[in-house]
Amino acid sequence: MSEKIEVGSVLTGKVTGIQPYGAFVALDENTQGLVHISEIKHGFVKEVSEHLTVGDEVKVKVLSIDEAAGKISLSIRATEKAPEKAPLQKIMKRNSEQSDTEVHGFNTLKEKLEEWIEQSDDRENLLKK
Repeated sequence: MSEKIEVGSVLTGKVTGIQPYGAFVALDENTQGLVHISEIKHGFVKEVSEHLTVGDEVKVKVLSIDEAAGKISLSIRATEKAPEKAPLQKIMKRNSEQSDTEVHGFNTLKEKLEEWIEQSDDRENLLKK
């Protein structure tokens, strides 16, 4: 392995192989590492090949180096800014603006639970007679 590669370094590499679990990236002529599928981008990645192809130049961050095994763990998403999440106030406002006539899981469950309790009470009363 090259001595200049250190954990935390951001380097440019070339995708040399695609597997279901990630992509192999050549950092120099003698060194390559693996970008695990979870490190390709922010969010869910179902298929690596939908985001990367062999020959792509990518910017990667070195996450870890296992000298004994000769493995380097890389991340593309660590070199990108994370997408902003909607503030909680916006989510709460959006939920409160929904119509009361819409059916929500918990409302339906609440109604069903009341129905089940009533049925249970009816069965108990029948058995007592």
